[in-house]
Amino acid sequence: MRMACADTSDDDPPSPPLTDVIILRSVSLQTSSDADLAIISAQRKGDAVETSKKWAAGQNKQHVVTKNTAKLDRETEELSHQRVPLEVGKVIQQGRQNKGLTQKDLATKINEKPQIIAEYECGKAIPNNQVMGKIERAIGLKLRGKEIGMPLDSGPKKK
Repeated sequence: MRMACADTSDDDPPSPPLTDVIILRSVSLQTSSDADLAIISAQRKGDAVETSKKWAAGQNKQHVVTKNTAKLDRETEELSHQRVPLEVGKVIQQGRQNKGLTQKDLATKINEKPQIIAEYECGKAIPNNQVMGKIERAIGLKLRGKEIGMPLDSGPKKK
């Protein structure tokens, strides 16, 4: 890089002669990790180094065909989760309406989403004992066991 000063007037002292300025920068190209350096060092020493590639490493294979695919295809049994019976859904709806509550009000009262109440009433929900217990206490009717729809005993709690 050359630098020069421009003479603008004759009164200024003479400018120094032009000189070359060289700027040196060190560049590090080595970005290997400690593990890579250890492998290279062992190879240079002549030690035995075993490397193996991970199966399907670096590939986007999420849906791999397995050995059991044919066995699964031959399987004819239909598996599904048990749903809330429609009878329970109707009891929830009647109990809620008797208390003058909307689905949203009941959901707020038991700290659940209104969608949960709608699923229970339609019979689409997978039964959860905690949610069923909350609904039972809120509407005062039994939803589990043989006495579905009967008033809930509000006696003293057992310890």
